[in-house]
Amino acid sequence: MTDKVLYEKRGPIAYVTLNRPDKLNAIDPDVNERLREIWTDFRDDDELRLAILTGSGDKAFCAGADLSTMVGHWTGAGPGLGRDALPNGFAGGITRGLHRTKKPVIAALNGYVIGGGLELALACDIRVAVDHAMFGSFELRRGMHPADGGIVRLVNICGAGIALELELTGEPIDAQRALQCNLISKVVSPEDLMETAEWYAEKILRNPQKGVESAKDTILEVIGRPLEDQLRIEALYGYSIFGNPEIDEERARFLAEGDPA
Repeated sequence: MTDKVLYEKRGPIAYVTLNRPDKLNAIDPDVNERLREIWTDFRDDDELRLAILTGSGDKAFCAGADLSTMVGHWTGAGPGLGRDALPNGFAGGITRGLHRTKKPVIAALNGYVIGGGLELALACDIRVAVDHAMFGSFELRRGMHPADGGIVRLVNICGAGIALELELTGEPIDAQRALQCNLISKVVSPEDLMETAEWYAEKILRNPQKGVESAKDTILEVIGRPLEDQLRIEALYGYSIFGNPEIDEERARFLAEGDPA
């Protein structure tokens, strides 16, 4: 186990904190392996309903892969490297491999979100950022481009225009621009970051778990499909959940009390 990643369970919420502030929370092999253990435990722990992911310090959420330890052994690997890497994505597999975990993950972005750090943030479901956060795909500056969902999710979330701008120039955008292109949901002051992430967590926890997980699963399943397939999948997932006993409980509570705050 490494203290380079902190993992704490508080009731139904898992708090995951990248803890290498001196390295801008860059991901090295130890962090990558520890994150794989954490995301697997999070997925399998029935007491946990969602996770909040952040980084230590106020400079960076994550600066991506630690270039001193993570990239050098890849450069001479040849074309088979892509096939070998397919089962296990970056940051412990949340970008690919463990990416279909049904439980929501909220990213609290407290500074630079660059390279693989952007890939990691995009793999989360809701993103809130401090007002000094910067977002960029700096892999291009090193002769590479994202291979663990960074391009795919950037196109799906923000569109081809912003993806082309970030990927071809290697230049960052600030938090306000990220908000405008739907990369993040809210910009807040540093002192309000975790409170805002926990506000989103509270609203998710207010809702019955099976409904939340089915909705997330449906959204991920329909991305990129033709309209007829999207409608069919939505209907299959949406109507299948009517076997959930929470629906009758919530319907009775709503009719008697109205919606909670």
